[in-house]
Amino acid sequence: MYMIKFMLDDLERRILRHLQIDPARSVAALAEAANTTSAVCARRLARMKQNGVILGQEAVIDWRVLGYEVEVSLRVSLDKTQTRAFDDFITAARLVPEVIEIQTFLGRVDVRLSVIARDMAHYQHLYRTRVLTLPHISDIETLMQVALIKSQEMLPI
Repeated sequence: MYMIKFMLDDLERRILRHLQIDPARSVAALAEAANTTSAVCARRLARMKQNGVILGQEAVIDWRVLGYEVEVSLRVSLDKTQTRAFDDFITAARLVPEVIEIQTFLGRVDVRLSVIARDMAHYQHLYRTRVLTLPHISDIETLMQVALIKSQEMLPI
């Protein structure tokens, strides 16, 4: 269970709601949307960054526009008799540029990789030359994405 380390007030909630909608907007525009002054808004943003509430701002790139049409989710079970199985696998998986997400789990599945490819032939090549060569794999289950129903990172603040 997480302990709350930072309490947001109403103004900070308003700022974050508007920041999530458009992270590129200026402090002045953000202040206007949150109904405060630019100086107060800038101080609150700095305070939330300093306290780890805001970790940063990033560009979200639509990889489909860049020609990647296939997304595959791989559920990987590792050979847990090897003491460095997790560390070795994750270190090697990070080096594969087409692996866009790595998650670890407790249970039958140890790791989930999200892999993108230009098409099925490209995916097949990646699978044979990059994925199957990752260390300590005992089993892989492949899930082909058919449709993306919801993808949202906004918090209900």
